[in-house]
Amino acid sequence: MADLRSSASYSPGGPIVFAPTDPTWVDEFAREARAIRSVLSDLAIAVHHIGSTAVDGLIAKPVIDILMVVPGLTALDARGDRLATLGYEARGEFGIPGRRYFHKTSPLGVRTHQIHSYAEGSDAIQRHLDFRDYLRAHPAALEAYARLKVQLADRFGADVEGYANAKTVFVRDVERVGALWRSGLTIARQSHNER
Repeated sequence: MADLRSSASYSPGGPIVFAPTDPTWVDEFAREARAIRSVLSDLAIAVHHIGSTAVDGLIAKPVIDILMVVPGLTALDARGDRLATLGYEARGEFGIPGRRYFHKTSPLGVRTHQIHSYAEGSDAIQRHLDFRDYLRAHPAALEAYARLKVQLADRFGADVEGYANAKTVFVRDVERVGALWRSGLTIARQSHNER
């Protein structure tokens, strides 16, 4: 059975563990975002909290996922050593074309943060935000995702790649519905503002 405990930590190669929502995740993201902006102060970036730790009420691997939007990947690549001063290891695209992936793992092997970087205009940016925002606003989708995560963690154990791949259909469906939901909100706001 999937491990669900408040003091959970995730170590790559180990079993998938979940923790209930921890209010400190928001503060941890904010601290990390400030540090990232500081070391990349000469690069116009946007930094967003994404993933399950960004959704109140959702169980999560206790790893802070960060979406960083940069003017261009070449500019980020030239500054990757600055993220290393914060403890991040650069992994290049790491299986996803158009992305730059960085992770922070403690000396004890505990993964604490991940940065998913995309250049402005990448479709992946809005998909990540739509997924997060839709789950935040739709408790039934949040609950369905939590159940799926537990089932898949039980099935895949320490196989994180298999676990992630098995979530793909659900994630893509929520991204699609989330984009439609966002479009409806935008239209409703525009209509309201025209009155």
